[in-house]
Amino acid sequence: MSSRETDVHASEDAAPWQELASLVENGETSGLQQFVGELPASELALTMSRLTAEQQSAVVTALEPIDAASLVEQLPHAQALELIERLEPETAAAILEELPSNEQADLIGEMDDVDAEAILRRMDPSDAESARALSHYEDDVAGGMMVTEFLRYSDQWTVTQVVDDLRQRADEYRDYDVQYAYACDAEGRLTGVLRLRDLLLARPAQRIADLMIRQPVSVRDSTTLDELADLFERHHYLGVPVVDSEGRLVGVVREAAVAEAWSERQDNDYLKSQGIVGGEELRSMPLLRRSSRRLAWLSVNIVLNIIAASVIAVFQDTLSSVIALAVFLPIISDMSGCSGNQAVAVSMRELSLGLIRPHEVWRVWCQEVVLGIVNGLALGLLVAAVAFAWKGNLYLGLVVGLALCLNTIVAVSIGGLIPLVLKQLKVDPAVASGPLLTTITDMCGFFLILGIATLLLSRLAG
Repeated sequence: MSSRETDVHASEDAAPWQELASLVENGETSGLQQFVGELPASELALTMSRLTAEQQSAVVTALEPIDAASLVEQLPHAQALELIERLEPETAAAILEELPSNEQADLIGEMDDVDAEAILRRMDPSDAESARALSHYEDDVAGGMMVTEFLRYSDQWTVTQVVDDLRQRADEYRDYDVQYAYACDAEGRLTGVLRLRDLLLARPAQRIADLMIRQPVSVRDSTTLDELADLFERHHYLGVPVVDSEGRLVGVVREAAVAEAWSERQDNDYLKSQGIVGGEELRSMPLLRRSSRRLAWLSVNIVLNIIAASVIAVFQDTLSSVIALAVFLPIISDMSGCSGNQAVAVSMRELSLGLIRPHEVWRVWCQEVVLGIVNGLALGLLVAAVAFAWKGNLYLGLVVGLALCLNTIVAVSIGGLIPLVLKQLKVDPAVASGPLLTTITDMCGFFLILGIATLLLSRLAG
């Protein structure tokens, strides 16, 4: 019985990462390759995340570059980046050459400059040039999401010339996502799109200029993710050509790449709103890095919460005289925070869609105040009725109802404006809007309910 078979029988119930770790430790390269090849794609990321950094490096080093590239594509971006950075430049270069050009650029663009250059020097010159060019684009524009693997031909070529090229370079084109070919003039400017079906059914001597779709839909390399998402939502394209400022064809952006980038943005915005700053966090990352990222948010929040709580300290005599007010403090705070967060979400969404500009503070404020008055009155009356029913004190209902009404107006006003102001100050609204809104609404809510209660203290205490 082989050592591979012995290991399998000895650990029938072992988790995949345990068996993979055993193969790494025993140096069984062929068994490792077979195991990774048979492992379902859905299990790859989980299995790799449970290995140590040294074991992960050993796994990808043992695989053929094309298989290692397939594995890397299944990993979360942050994990893939860390893995590639740990490898020897020659090994990393061989793996990157097997990845699509947009993924090459994403990884190269986020590496340390020295590490990136060491890898680029060992890559195929054409791949390295493409990766350098694409890495200069921002991640959320068409240039940062496009691939440079596509079929491009002169619009003066004949059908025979194109078919001959496809046959001669079949090995190179086999990995391309081929749906269309793109026709360009002598200067490289996009002139048309050629459907491969039309090519196969055409006469051999016919020029592709006579077959192509003229004036095709294209996007600039600076087109934003929001604009691309809107384009693919309105038109069911698999991809669109990308051109530069001169109209030259530079790449193709796929609908799948835009959908993935949109999903990543939503995930990142959610993480930021929850206090995970500095990029994606995975539990396989070093402890100190994860801790510092979270503390950067939590340390600011504790200061802001102390400021808000200090308002209660100022009115502690009022609170001790009418202890029922303590029941309504968290209600006022939470409801106003919810109203403010709704306004934040709307402002951020409209900013991303280009429906408002950061300087339109007055317009946004007027619209939010009107809504705040309507919702504030409704919520205020509801909580006032609850307070009156509970204690039978009309003035207690007036205090909590009026406080909630006014604080709702404050919350939606501030919530609607904070993203605009932060955008003008070049601060990410997804990171800073939450703690600022919470602090302001808490301070105002505590001040309003306790301040009004102080003015009516004789009526409440009686």
